Amino acid sequence: MNRRDVLKGTLASTSVAGRGPASFAAEPRARVVLVTAEERGDGVGRALRLWGNAALGGKHVVVKPNFNSADPFPGSTHPETLEMLLEWLGASGASRVTVADRSGMGNTREVMTAKGIFSQGTRLGYETRVLDELPAQDWVAHPLPEGHWRRGVLFPRLLTEAEVVVSTCCLKTHRFGGHFTLSLKNSVGAVAKYGPGGYNYMSELHGSPAQRKMIAEINLLYRPALVLLDGMEAFVGGGPESGERATPQVIIVGSDRVAVDAVGVAVLRLHGARGAVAAGRIFGQEQIARAVEIGLGVRRPDSIDLVTDDQAGREFLERLRPILVQS
Repeated sequence: MNRRDVLKGTLASTSVAGRGPASFAAEPRARVVLVTAEERGDGVGRALRLWGNAALGGKHVVVKPNFNSADPFPGSTHPETLEMLLEWLGASGASRVTVADRSGMGNTREVMTAKGIFSQGTRLGYETRVLDELPAQDWVAHPLPEGHWRRGVLFPRLLTEAEVVVSTCCLKTHRFGGHFTLSLKNSVGAVAKYGPGGYNYMSELHGSPAQRKMIAEINLLYRPALVLLDGMEAFVGGGPESGERATPQVIIVGSDRVAVDAVGVAVLRLHGARGAVAAGRIFGQEQIARAVEIGLGVRRPDSIDLVTDDQAGREFLERLRPILVQS
């Protein structure tokens, strides 16, 4: 089969996690697909096929990648992952796709150029938007009451008003206070850097002791229909642009950001992550704990249904599950 045939494949899943104690059966649950693979193309195709085709007939999809910098994967989204995701969206009926981001460690247009995003967009027929270059009327002020942002944030209409949003992120630690940067942290790249009067939202974020709670709070502003986390390689120390590498060789897909990030943190720990991300309960990590508190996803690790498609995946999950559920 060619790549498009693979991405159009039918759903064929194998559940490898129970539904937890009967006393919690009524709690919301999250399905998370995790496949192991030696090659990225195989892993992404199988994970998306296992998730099942989305019903996107005639819809405009906005994709939020991780182009914080132009550094090679896992410092930024791998171009093959993005290409396969876009093909899957097209096969699922999307009428139009826009890829949009803001870089934190470089000029966004230069980063996207270096990563080949504009030329890829021309070849594949998707739009690209440099969020820094949006006019003022395309940003909306959100106060985030009960949150830790002093002035709230400016967030693009493109994401809040999109018919469908898809987030694709990497698997890595974050040495500048985030502790880890997965799906929740990927939302920081959608916040405007500067506000009225030149106010610097990123300086506020990175200078605040509540940084990890603030990361979670951004996610109240939109809800991705899908998260694709590329864990073929990972930073288990340092990050976000460079660091100590590991090769988990996994692709993770889900729609619940708390569940996806909890599974991602468990994978980082399994592969020897160091620092704050390796300490304490996974659901006690501040990003995850705050996300749970404000209702962004599942509240417990035993509310996550892990799904894979082969024996290698089942063996991986047998090692992963104790790390995840110990919290």
